[in-house]
Amino acid sequence: MHIEKNICDNILGIIMNIKGKTEDTIKTRLDLERMGLRSTLHLLRDSDKLKMPPVPYTLSLPEKRKFCQFLKELKVPDGFSLNIFYGVNMKEAKISGLKSHGFHVILQHLLQLALLGLLTPSVQEAIIGLSVLFATLGTEDLRIKDLKQIQAQIPITLCKLEKEFPLTFFDVMVHLPTHLAHEAKFDVPVQFRHVYSIEQTMYTYKSYIHNRGQPEGSIVEGYLAYECMTICSSYLQNIETKFNHVH
Repeated sequence: MHIEKNICDNILGIIMNIKGKTEDTIKTRLDLERMGLRSTLHLLRDSDKLKMPPVPYTLSLPEKRKFCQFLKELKVPDGFSLNIFYGVNMKEAKISGLKSHGFHVILQHLLQLALLGLLTPSVQEAIIGLSVLFATLGTEDLRIKDLKQIQAQIPITLCKLEKEFPLTFFDVMVHLPTHLAHEAKFDVPVQFRHVYSIEQTMYTYKSYIHNRGQPEGSIVEGYLAYECMTICSSYLQNIETKFNHVH
């Protein structure tokens, strides 16, 4: 889950050019120029000023707003994810403050839809390929043949990313997916090792705390009250409860 979070955060930071999160900086471009790599990314010199040329992996301001608008107006089924629109800043055209599960949903399900028509086909192909790999690893019916296919596809996808993104994008987190398929073969599937359900349960338990001097007692009291109301609601008729609520 932390690999997903960090990789998705890196992708959003560089495609939206978020200050403090993007690895595409002037120092990065100067390093590429000094090593003689990626001439299309070299800085442009205008008298005594340095300008960063437009690149295919960064969204323009209108494209950023379109991307943010997609996430802001997104409607998902009840319980599918947290409210992602809370982390969307339309004024500054950036995304911040999301939890790990928010990045999990964006990387696996939303990124490939939100970026359609906004980036060049080669950049979209690389990002979508990474999204599909993580989505396949998180499926319930994961099989050995799927893992073998993922293990063969991950290096190809990373090579496509290396052809498009600057070298500083590739920290240790970006290279860790090469081990995920091998790890899943000898361990339980990825979905059973996520702690999203545990975090959600702990968040619910923390909401029961009203006496910080006795947090354990408050949790027990709140849990018993919840169980009692759940049992009582199963006997109520013609009243909307959790048992007959339409999602």
